[in-house]
Amino acid sequence: MRKIYNTLSMITKLLWFKMKMEQIARWAYLIFVAIAIVMGLAVGYMAYDKSPDVANIGWSDPDVQNINGYVMLIMLILGIIIGITSITAKEVTPFLMATIALVVAANANVWSPLGKIHLLLDYWATGILWYIVAFAAPAAVIIAVKAVLVMAKEK
Repeated sequence: MRKIYNTLSMITKLLWFKMKMEQIARWAYLIFVAIAIVMGLAVGYMAYDKSPDVANIGWSDPDVQNINGYVMLIMLILGIIIGITSITAKEVTPFLMATIALVVAANANVWSPLGKIHLLLDYWATGILWYIVAFAAPAAVIIAVKAVLVMAKEK
């Protein structure tokens, strides 16, 4: 009887730990997206402030490029953390599809018409999308490699 109790207790602790880790991973993902949005707004404003007349010239300013590089590095590291720790097997396909959509949207330059309304909107949209992609792409690469390894093991 004692052995059964210990086994059930251990299983309960493992399930509780797994549920807590999934909740932590979901909150981490939301927090990282929020960081990407805030940094996109901040660096987008810096780029706009460097060139309030011409679209995308502000991104070539050395100060903006330095900060942009640091933010990209941070987002890359956060994406690696999410890719390693938090995406479950059932979330692989939706996550990879969403990441592909983000990469296509970021490279399609569909946000440039916002610059006709106000140039700052173009800088903000570009910055936010770049940072979300910089966060999601490394996670997608890690998840894709994991998926390929799982498929290779099955065959």
